[in-house]
Amino acid sequence: MLQRPSITAFFPACNDAGTIASMVVTVTKTLEQLTNDYEVIVVENGSTDYTVEVLEALAEKYDRLRVLTHREPLGYGGALRVGFANASKELVFYTDGDGQYDPRELLALLPALNDNIDIVNGWKIDRSDPLHRIIIGRTYHHLVRLLFGFTLRDVDCDFRLIRREVFDVIDLESDSGTICLELIKKLQDAGFRFAEVPVHHYHRTYGKSQFFNIPRLWRTAIQLLHLWRKLVLRREHMHHIAARRAKLLEKRAESQAMQQA
Repeated sequence: MLQRPSITAFFPACNDAGTIASMVVTVTKTLEQLTNDYEVIVVENGSTDYTVEVLEALAEKYDRLRVLTHREPLGYGGALRVGFANASKELVFYTDGDGQYDPRELLALLPALNDNIDIVNGWKIDRSDPLHRIIIGRTYHHLVRLLFGFTLRDVDCDFRLIRREVFDVIDLESDSGTICLELIKKLQDAGFRFAEVPVHHYHRTYGKSQFFNIPRLWRTAIQLLHLWRKLVLRREHMHHIAARRAKLLEKRAESQAMQQA
């Protein structure tokens, strides 16, 4: 585990006015226990409730909070990509702004991040959703494990601690919820190392899921097939990973040569 690491914590937020304030306050207090080098980012994603007003009030009180407001919806994947791109610390923690995960459980993730681990992935001890969502979620989980060859216990648990440097090697393209599959598949194929830690999942107390509706599920199925074609059938990402790693090695060699000169 890193001693007093620097951490970016971020939340994508869409119509999370009833929960985002408690998430920001809780993660801030948690980070204060771990380090004095941290930042909190909220990527506001086209909310139609009073999420923006809540975030503006929070930003006046918390000077380490950055609010990135996007009045046109980015999609879930688009919001995560913005968060990753704007993270400036050596570790990146993210979870959703809807309050179904407890940011205090970051305290359980950090000890698992030793020198041999690049990503600590949460897995849900028990899913606190209506029965039909649990059934759909489990079916989806087993389907994507089979299609993409995932080895993780819970690919779709959005409670993760990641070394920021992995994004020097992989790039993300998805705008939808399939970004979680893209992220894990590319990290796994690039040879990055995972640890898994159990975390709690709570009943949604405000708002409704952006995922569980028939039109969204149909679009997700189409996107899933396109992603499978790119990442499993054609494996296009492996060329990009190799090229990025070659550039990193070249930069390090140049830096070492300048230091020795």
